[in-house]
Amino acid sequence: MNVSLLDGWFPWTIQLAAGVAMLAALGWRDRRWRRRRAPLALLVAAVLTAAAAVAAVRLGGVTDPLPVALWIWLGVAVAALVVLVVGWTRARWWHRLMAPVAALLAVVAGANALNVSTGYFPTVDDAIGELSGAPLPQQVTLGQLGSLTGKTTTGRIVQVDIPDTASGFAHRPELVYLPPAWFRSKTRPKLPVLEMIGGEYAAPDNWVRAGDAVQTADAYAAKHGGYAPVLVFTDATGGFKVDTECVDGPNGNAEDHLVKDIPPYIEKTFDTSTDPRKWGVAGWSMGGTCAIDLTVEHPNVFTHFEDISGDLGPNTGNKQQTIAGLYGGSEAAWAAHDPMTVLAHHPKFKNVSGWFESGDQESQHIQQANELDAEARKDGIKASVTVEPGRHSWQFAATAFAEALPWLAQQLGTPGPHQAPLPDKV
Repeated sequence: MNVSLLDGWFPWTIQLAAGVAMLAALGWRDRRWRRRRAPLALLVAAVLTAAAAVAAVRLGGVTDPLPVALWIWLGVAVAALVVLVVGWTRARWWHRLMAPVAALLAVVAGANALNVSTGYFPTVDDAIGELSGAPLPQQVTLGQLGSLTGKTTTGRIVQVDIPDTASGFAHRPELVYLPPAWFRSKTRPKLPVLEMIGGEYAAPDNWVRAGDAVQTADAYAAKHGGYAPVLVFTDATGGFKVDTECVDGPNGNAEDHLVKDIPPYIEKTFDTSTDPRKWGVAGWSMGGTCAIDLTVEHPNVFTHFEDISGDLGPNTGNKQQTIAGLYGGSEAAWAAHDPMTVLAHHPKFKNVSGWFESGDQESQHIQQANELDAEARKDGIKASVTVEPGRHSWQFAATAFAEALPWLAQQLGTPGPHQAPLPDKV
């Protein structure tokens, strides 16, 4: 099932099949159909599709642009159903059969167009694994950890159900990556920790399945005597369609979960470092916004961050929409979580550092990263901005994390030799 959903033969096959099925559903039929009913059906489909696009942007809270291909295939699906209704009386059996087939194939093509733009499911196997909750490669249970020896050359992933004692935040099971060095003796090394946060529409395993974080950490460990940071793949939203922006608000106390629930559990369960200088946050998209926000708000918990393609601050639209939807109408809460405001009013930070990275196709994120970087530097944070080829997708996030991990590991005090300075500011 290791078939690519992002390129190659599979996406083109689905699109071709949807197009052929749509043509078969339309058919040639009679002159009245060709000149009146078919054009009317297509016009109705176009209007309905345009209305759906406007509703998604204005009413659905969608802040990132959706791919044009998504709307094209949604339009084909709607057109197939309208053709089925309008042309039912004069249609032959194969026209009626092909219309729902075309609609279904078009929906699949549209869904994959959205997937191509974000990179959530690189392969069929990833999609099935995510949707079915199948175990990840290298995944073990907490009970199995003690049976693994120090001879392992790769890390392991363990699923954990972290108590929400401090936050009351209803979250899904989360994942922890333990590098090979963790298994060398019963006296566990006091390894540093990175909380890993995904995008707005996310699941804890996205960084594993789409972001290649485990492969990246294993590759780093192989070059550094088995040492790498412990990675905690967090649930910052509590649900795929929930947008918390990692703050406490109407959608739950996500911030308290990330700051107050996770660190003590990880420190106790896996005997990691308790030193804030050895804790950091890395995230993509919403997670990138969370990474800098959590660090500047809680430097007593996190002191290093990687912000990949994040926004200027937590948001669910413009400032008014954000205050109403994210903070329950509290402007004071908005100011307390806006990184630019926090940086402007905070005493100079000590021992705090950050890495901003955006794709060269993300002009808005590049601009926002530069604004945050300038303000962070004024406030004593050692930071830099880098821009690499890429767009707003998990594949870019994977590359950005791989580029930054040597530097992050050095900042976190991971055992082993390090030569990983911040990149020159772009």
